[in-house]
Amino acid sequence: MTGAPALRILDLTLALILLILLAPIWLLRAVLALISGSRLFDPAEMVGRDRQPFTRLSFAGPLPGRELAVLFNILSGDLAFTGPRPLTADEAATVPAQAAIRFSVRPGLFSPYQLQQRTGIAHDPESDLDRAFVERLSVRQSLGLIIRSLIAGLLGGSERPIPPVLDFFGVPIANVTMDAALDWIAERVLNKSAADTLPASNHPGASRHPSLSKEGKRLDSFSGAKALLAFVNPDCLNIAYTHDRYRTVLQQAARVLPDGIGLKIGCRMRGLGLAANVNGTDLFPRLCERAARDSFSLFLLGARPGIAELVAENMQARYPSLTIAGIQHGYFSPAEEVDLIARINASQAGVLLVAFGVPRQELWLAEHHDQLLPPVRMGVGGLFDFYSGRIPRAPLWLREIGLEWVWRLIQEPGRMWRRYLLGNPLFLYRVWKQARQEIKR
Repeated sequence: MTGAPALRILDLTLALILLILLAPIWLLRAVLALISGSRLFDPAEMVGRDRQPFTRLSFAGPLPGRELAVLFNILSGDLAFTGPRPLTADEAATVPAQAAIRFSVRPGLFSPYQLQQRTGIAHDPESDLDRAFVERLSVRQSLGLIIRSLIAGLLGGSERPIPPVLDFFGVPIANVTMDAALDWIAERVLNKSAADTLPASNHPGASRHPSLSKEGKRLDSFSGAKALLAFVNPDCLNIAYTHDRYRTVLQQAARVLPDGIGLKIGCRMRGLGLAANVNGTDLFPRLCERAARDSFSLFLLGARPGIAELVAENMQARYPSLTIAGIQHGYFSPAEEVDLIARINASQAGVLLVAFGVPRQELWLAEHHDQLLPPVRMGVGGLFDFYSGRIPRAPLWLREIGLEWVWRLIQEPGRMWRRYLLGNPLFLYRVWKQARQEIKR
């Protein structure tokens, strides 16, 4: 690799600087390790460059600062600051052949997969991220990954318990991964699951929720054979906080999924972990891929005239086997609703996606729940604007550090400033109040 010497110089320079600056700390940590455990290091056998084994060092004992010892691995050349995550021998044996390029470089203290895990957007296979990173590895990419990882670390924090259900302001949210969310949708569409089995959470508040039984099953009218799926971000939860009907719909939905870095921060404030940021924008292309593979169709309803058509064209170009069963913009009159619902039902679509904006889309779906036939129906907000190409999505590096909302604010400041500049602090204040109440119980 042409940039390998420059990358090695970068690693040595950063490691030496940190050793000098942190010398008093790591010397103290070394002494504490010897005192507490009668040994200096806790070794871990890992697989490195060219599949060669190496010993990853950590200072012995449970005290903070264990990872400072890894600087010696970087100096010795076993590790780099950036690269694919170090693997155990068992993990290395499962790496697919197409991802073997990861072993052409040193494993890294910071990896692209671990970065995306911090902000909950690690939806792609680790092997794919490793391969893409190695293929474009350079000093610039390495420095960028280090900086983004440090920023994401402030948001992600340390590991926390991940309950199966989160409760924000009385709204139960399924704390699941992207793959689990897609499996749930496909099972509903293909009639492989007759009832929701969302487990009850053990954290305070979840068991008291009126729409969950003690066994964790749904006790509402928007699940069963026909399921209402909703996504919530801080803005949605702010609306639900004061909008009784919308909050009730969310409580009675078959499943509610977490959308946005704000919920991850909210979880952290409450001492909880978020399994993944399962936002609709990331889910949609994966849903299209799954629909094409499993032979079920989608109906696109909402947005301005012409937008849904562009979405259909773009996604069918990406997934040629994808069937879009129907398209309708969101500017229809009440008198046209009967014919529209009849057309949706006649399309035999497996999933109905409605882009009216929050809370109108959820209220509309709830109002017509019994009349609609698609097994899964979901509100998707402004998703069509992204996949039509009308509004560009934030670059990946911004999403990796949890600042996609800044991109949206820059794009549409007149419409978004209240949501983000006022709404985000309000949401965090309400979460803080909820956390205090939970502590007092």
